[in-house]
Amino acid sequence: MIGTPPQDAFISASSAAIVTTLRKDGSPSSSLITYCRDGDDLLFSTTAKRLKAKTLRKDQRIAFCVIGSAPGSYVTIEGTGTVETNNVVEKHIFLNKAMRGGEFTPPEGFAERLKNDGRLIVRVRATRVSGVVRG
Repeated sequence: MIGTPPQDAFISASSAAIVTTLRKDGSPSSSLITYCRDGDDLLFSTTAKRLKAKTLRKDQRIAFCVIGSAPGSYVTIEGTGTVETNNVVEKHIFLNKAMRGGEFTPPEGFAERLKNDGRLIVRVRATRVSGVVRG
């Protein structure tokens, strides 16, 4: 479970979050992502060239703010973000199935496209959870 039972349910019900990582100079960089759960971890895809991957390789601290549809509702997960480059195809299939309700058949050339794009997975593990769950 991530956080309290209401926070955990909120995290499971959403797939949109804003992630914040830290640049070399310590300044924050935020971006909107889509994610899925893998047990008590959160996964999202990015590319090796994007700032998220570059900053996490130097400093694994991450803030992951899950947003919902009810005004003022959010859950922030502070923790570590680990860049994973092993089994990228299988992890992207898992990610796509989770985000599409279990329905996903990789298109022809899927593995090659992931490789050409430099796709990787970021695994987020919570160390602190806070927020407001309404509705």
